[in-house]
Amino acid sequence: MLSELELRGIIEGSFLPNRCECTKADDASLTIKVYDHRDRDRVHLEVKGINADKLDSSRALCNLITGLREDLKHSHTPVLQRAAGRAYY
Repeated sequence: MLSELELRGIIEGSFLPNRCECTKADDASLTIKVYDHRDRDRVHLEVKGINADKLDSSRALCNLITGLREDLKHSHTPVLQRAAGRAYY
């Protein structure tokens, strides 16, 4: 299993050059915010409640990142906010 620091580094680095923040709550769930590439202070996508314990393989991590990228690609609203659901853990 990856450490929290390694997990954050992988997730945040996968959205470069966009700024991304990955935070872990007391209940061990993750919140991921991806910021707009033009306005680095505006959140473009926010997903809360991701179960970090289920990100126990490279495949699970890849599926999470791929799902987030798909949401970013298909969103037409300035901020897309979601709770963890079908595509997320």
